[in-house]
Amino acid sequence: MHVYLVQHGEAVSKEENPDRPLSEKGASDVREVGDFLYRHARLLVPEILHSGKLRAAETAELLARCLNAVYDTGPDLHPNDDPGLWSEHLSARNRDVMLVGHLPHLERLTSLLLCGDADRRVVTFRNAGVVCLEQDEENAWHLNWAFTPILWVPK
Repeated sequence: MHVYLVQHGEAVSKEENPDRPLSEKGASDVREVGDFLYRHARLLVPEILHSGKLRAAETAELLARCLNAVYDTGPDLHPNDDPGLWSEHLSARNRDVMLVGHLPHLERLTSLLLCGDADRRVVTFRNAGVVCLEQDEENAWHLNWAFTPILWVPK
């Protein structure tokens, strides 16, 4: 099984808009990452779940369009939620999922899955970046790949 962890795209400042939607750059980065994942990585993911915050919902919607996936609000994906809850959710799943969320939650979840310690920072996320973790037959998680907009080479 795979879990794709995505930090939402760049958002506007609270001063500009308290709801913090994606900035133009943020939306563009998410579309480019989604297009790359579909065209070049041939990524197919059945479900995208997001925190419900506007910037995460917009990121999930843009990725869902690129990847022909369904998206919805998921539980326990807010910045300070306990990453152990998603560790439990994943142990009960048997199909791939993409989670669109926030820091520090995504970094803490990644650390918990990879080394059993949520407070040990093992991966650094970037806006619109995707980290793919893969679970093996013994239910251990491994870093499969990571992709960020900074790796994107425009056409």
